[in-house]
Amino acid sequence: MNTEQIGELLEKVRDHNPLVHNITNVVVTNFTANGLLSLGASPVMAHAAEEVADMAKIAGALVLNIGTLDEAKVNSMLIAGRAANAHGIPIIFDPVGAGATPYRTETARKIMNDLNISVIRGNAAEIANVAGQHSEIKGVDAIGDHGHNEELAESAARKLDTVTVITGKHDVISDGKITFIVRNGVSLLTKVTGAGCLLTSIIGAFHAVETSSMRSAVSALAVYGVAAELAERASAGKGPGTFQIELLNSLNKVTAANIEDLGIVEQRRISTWG
Repeated sequence: MNTEQIGELLEKVRDHNPLVHNITNVVVTNFTANGLLSLGASPVMAHAAEEVADMAKIAGALVLNIGTLDEAKVNSMLIAGRAANAHGIPIIFDPVGAGATPYRTETARKIMNDLNISVIRGNAAEIANVAGQHSEIKGVDAIGDHGHNEELAESAARKLDTVTVITGKHDVISDGKITFIVRNGVSLLTKVTGAGCLLTSIIGAFHAVETSSMRSAVSALAVYGVAAELAERASAGKGPGTFQIELLNSLNKVTAANIEDLGIVEQRRISTWG
């Protein structure tokens, strides 16, 4: 996998303007929709049980996010997920805060057990708790650096039978056999509520135009990380508010040439790309 191929996939997203169906949390809905629009995708934020199956089967990807979960929303996720599975639509899952409460952890595991998930994305603590390993979490944020994220991503991918993305200082993507590290991004992303949730939806946008879960996830993380670096430059130290706006601008402006110049993607195992 190389940055030229990632840049080509970015252009494919913009050419196809894929529909990404999000059942997400109330905190991030607006930011997620604007981020997808900025990138070049088409977001829909439908969660009513009466329509989610119909929406999921016409989308390019389905994104499930349990940031603000309740029984009705979880039911809608399962209905939409079953429809997506039946129609071959990839599902990207964000287990926000898994490990914080038993209900949240049990819900994340139920979604993983009941649905065929293409990609799961979370911080180290969330992924560890979904995979049955204890890791401390406060609210919806991990406490400290879990460490050994490559090993965790690989073991979780094997146990959960899905491509696993662990985001942090460096991002790790693994299917249990092949592992990639993306070394782009900035610390300001941790100061913007919904930055991780938006990334999950951007993985959905890439997966809507690319059948490989690995290629989709690696490409999305590289593009998002480079866009964040460009946004940090543009915000010129003015703080997270300005950075948030510039991140939307950068997602709109980032080019394949930017990805080739700035993208840092490392392959840990032999890949079948190309």
